[in-house]
Amino acid sequence: MKKYTDTGKKDTRSGFGAGLEELGKANENVVALCADLTGSLKMDAFKENHPDRFFQVGIAEANMMGIAAGMTIGGKIPFTGTFANFSTGRVYDQIRQSIAYSGKNVKICASHAGLTLGEDGATHQILEDIGLMKMLPGMTVINTCDFNQTKAATIAIAKHNGPVYLRFGRPKVANFTAEDQNFEIGKAVRLLEGKDVTIVATGHLVWEAIQAAASLEEKGISAEVINIHTIKPLDSEAILASVKKTGCVVTAEEHNIYGGLGESVARVLSTNHPCPQEFIGTQDTFGESGTPAQLMEKYGLNALSISKAAEKVMKRK
Repeated sequence: MKKYTDTGKKDTRSGFGAGLEELGKANENVVALCADLTGSLKMDAFKENHPDRFFQVGIAEANMMGIAAGMTIGGKIPFTGTFANFSTGRVYDQIRQSIAYSGKNVKICASHAGLTLGEDGATHQILEDIGLMKMLPGMTVINTCDFNQTKAATIAIAKHNGPVYLRFGRPKVANFTAEDQNFEIGKAVRLLEGKDVTIVATGHLVWEAIQAAASLEEKGISAEVINIHTIKPLDSEAILASVKKTGCVVTAEEHNIYGGLGESVARVLSTNHPCPQEFIGTQDTFGESGTPAQLMEKYGLNALSISKAAEKVMKRK
């Protein structure tokens, strides 16, 4: 089995900050807007080096979305930055009406997503944002797995014409994808090849899926691991090619099982190739306060839960 190495834990939000700063140097049309969370979104470098293209709107997220939509009319490429909870639920009407409906070229960049926001608790740990955003017509939804991939995705979405929701997190996690990777929107990445079970994972759960595959290998189970960084548009071809070989699938995400990656995969399978599926995600619940590690363990968002789900789904073939 191919081995992946953690080159040093980094937070994905810093990957966004690094990508945004690189864009600032390369594309004068890129502008950045932040809702009073510049440090948390790692937008400091862009602010310092491109002050004429950085706009601090304060704690006024709805206004930020409206400003960003207006800037696109003049040819600018706005990147908005705040927590995922405030990037979606708080401003859903503004995104739907001012950005998605008219296909505005706004990049909605959302940090502190999922349970791994940690101690801030349930009010800030949004677990519904992928569902909210993927339902908007024309909205591209991306959920990256590590620092390197987040940086690459940030740079890539600037070249994409249309609204994008880019989701990333707060904690330092394994950094294992290639530094010089080519990020292709809508193209899944097969990390491990296997024949017994398919594990389709996104975001922080990708590294956990790799660890699960390693433990399954010790039991003689060959797991195929697919990194779905783009949830919409979903790479249906990659998923179908894998499950036609393995005959079953586990989906893993740091999100509610309702409305997330798992449901998107289930739709593809039910209309093309029905097969057993197990869902790793939060089970229709809000989060709570705790360390990221404690919460991921309590809610079953880890390698152990993925391994158990893989063994369970294989029995259903």
